[in-house]
Amino acid sequence: MFCTLQAVSRRHLSGVLAAGALSVFSTVVQAAETAVSSKVPALEIEPMATGNLLQMILGLIAVLMLIAGLAWVMRRMGGVTGTTAGSLRILGGLSMGTRERIVLVQVGEQQLLLGVAPGRVQTLHVLEHPIQPVEQDKSGKGAFAASLSAALQRGKQK
Repeated sequence: MFCTLQAVSRRHLSGVLAAGALSVFSTVVQAAETAVSSKVPALEIEPMATGNLLQMILGLIAVLMLIAGLAWVMRRMGGVTGTTAGSLRILGGLSMGTRERIVLVQVGEQQLLLGVAPGRVQTLHVLEHPIQPVEQDKSGKGAFAASLSAALQRGKQK
């Protein structure tokens, strides 16, 4: 007898769910029909008009210029620090693996060779005689830029 009551309640439940789904579907269809039959007002301005696109592009350029200007001001005022912080300077570094580096740091007059790994910094050696760092070009060119400009100069001479 329990099986028959369970089967009857399942049929009753599925019938109620089907009736509810049909009711929701009919309501959605009625709403769609009324929306189609009513007139939708036309847009007064075209969103993709030339004037609107020009205004958007000029606004984007203004925002980018503002970001660049603020970055320049922060760099000039010292808000963004480079490799120099007071009497502490990073003179050079060498990658020893994917996440390990050896870094030469100068603190005042003393130079330290540090091993840097994720979550760990270890002093490898304290130098008795300071190493003079290699002077870079005054133009600020890196090694690749210097090589490229030398190759271009050789190309012009031929």
